[in-house]
Amino acid sequence: MIQLTGIIKRYQSHEVLRGVTLSVAAGEVCVLLGPSGGGKSTLLRTINGLETFDAGSIRVGETTLHPAPGPDRDAALQQIRQKVGMVFQQFNLFPHLTVLENVTEAPMHVLGKSRDEAIATAQALLQRVGMGDKQHVRPTSLSGGQQQRVAIARTLAMQPAAILFDEPTSALDPRTTAEVIAVMSDLAQSGQGMIVVTHAMSFARTVAHQVHILHAGQIAESGPPEQVFGDPREAITREFLSEAGKA
Repeated sequence: MIQLTGIIKRYQSHEVLRGVTLSVAAGEVCVLLGPSGGGKSTLLRTINGLETFDAGSIRVGETTLHPAPGPDRDAALQQIRQKVGMVFQQFNLFPHLTVLENVTEAPMHVLGKSRDEAIATAQALLQRVGMGDKQHVRPTSLSGGQQQRVAIARTLAMQPAAILFDEPTSALDPRTTAEVIAVMSDLAQSGQGMIVVTHAMSFARTVAHQVHILHAGQIAESGPPEQVFGDPREAITREFLSEAGKA
């Protein structure tokens, strides 16, 4: 479903991503772990064009994105963004719209859905994420965890083949983190493909199909969670897991 090949990203002379190659199958839950500053969020943001990259290619379905700017890249990026949604660390909801309006806005204006169809879909999705009773309030009256669940519903409303989660619980307290993780676990069980950058080790252990350790801009180790957590092959993985266990 998603294939990253030899992705290189530079900030001036500093290489943030150093030839990352990674594949994610349809319906797969892929978790990116590793020390801070290893390039996890940057890698995630290259997939839907929030970050450019300097070499390599990104394929989503039948669409391939290359680094060279121009109309071909713009057209590929538009197609990829229709297939890949993103949930951010800071929610990014529209404060002047109600919860329901936040979820219906893009399906009506981007997918061309009728108002009635968009509302019906949004209401069903808000029920699914446990926010059905909040559809007429504004985001500023919600807790962080509630806002994040609305943000997930908004992304699902675009019917993405895969969702990119960039540290979706890092701004939340433990209780609201658990609420968001429960929603993400439910999505995973239903076959929703996702790539998740997170420090939530329990999610990585129990929900991920594949875990990738990203260190200094490179994939240090990849494998199913039982192998990566239970029998890590690389010293950097063992060191990271040891430090994470102390946190």
